[in-house]
Amino acid sequence: MPYSSLPACLLIVCLGLLACDPPEDPATPTPDPQPNPEATFVNPVYQVGPDPWVFQEGDTYYVTYTTGRNITLIETDKMSGLRTAAARSRVVWNPPASGMNSAQIWAPEIHRIDGTWYVYYAASDGNNDNHRMWVLANTDADPLSDNWEDRGELELPDDKWAIDGSPVDIGGEWYFAWSGWEGDVNVQQDIYLAKMDGPTAVSGERVRLLQPEAAWEENGTDPRVVEGPQFIQHEGKLFMFYSAGGCWTDGYSLGAMELTIGDDPMLPESWSRLAQNPLFTSDAAARAYGPGHNSFFSSPDGTENWILYHANPEAGQGCGDERSMRMQPFTWSADGLPVLGDPVALGRSLPVPSGE
Repeated sequence: MPYSSLPACLLIVCLGLLACDPPEDPATPTPDPQPNPEATFVNPVYQVGPDPWVFQEGDTYYVTYTTGRNITLIETDKMSGLRTAAARSRVVWNPPASGMNSAQIWAPEIHRIDGTWYVYYAASDGNNDNHRMWVLANTDADPLSDNWEDRGELELPDDKWAIDGSPVDIGGEWYFAWSGWEGDVNVQQDIYLAKMDGPTAVSGERVRLLQPEAAWEENGTDPRVVEGPQFIQHEGKLFMFYSAGGCWTDGYSLGAMELTIGDDPMLPESWSRLAQNPLFTSDAAARAYGPGHNSFFSSPDGTENWILYHANPEAGQGCGDERSMRMQPFTWSADGLPVLGDPVALGRSLPVPSGE
């Protein structure tokens, strides 16, 4: 949930150039240039980047995150180079000076649906109890243009506190997932799902898919929290990743639920927690405390899966703007389950995504 962006860190790119004479036989094909295996990067890829979200459109990536005060977009063709001059960044929307979406701008997500860009974000009038989901739209091809329009509140069923909204296509039907309260008092945050009638309309009843019950989800916190639903599909399964344990604690971690594609996503019994939960936890040696609120992307050549997430570099830093944006590859097990591994240490060199 909070704050701004400052460039930092270092991207080391080693390019090897090899000069050679043309082949004597013109029929001999010239091999395609191979990616440089020495090209590396280090985390964090963005120094201040809570709640990072990435949307991949062809060879271009659009990244946004919580600033608390506006919607900022970053455009890049290299996720490892978010903080370089090659990345284009600008504030695309500022909230009104007053009103119900004027403050506490949290966890924006950019999506492109039927040719139109949408940003879904949580906002309030400065009183956290009044957080609701809101929508912006832009019909231009370039989402960094000035053509963003405020489409107002995304009116969710029961009109309760709501943050961390994310639309998801499940079997050709659109649904909206979010973290919210059951009533009007902050007892706990649960994850809900409802059907969408279109990019700016949600209809019918909400269904609670998840509430904090496991020990790592409750984490001794009050209120108890599950939030940040994020989706990825693999081999006939849809996985809903979520963050739990309270971002104000170092026990904030990632877990996941799974749904078999074809089962009714509006039935809570269609979803099940992974037995391996939690999947991604704090690692003091890596200087990764409270890793969470993730999103996913593929490498430019489509051969690798990557996770983008935030974490604090020191213990006890909570939900503030010390949370930096980090990324690393992940794999799938033989039985089709996500294998995230451990957070990669700050400053450790990693190969750039394949195809960069």
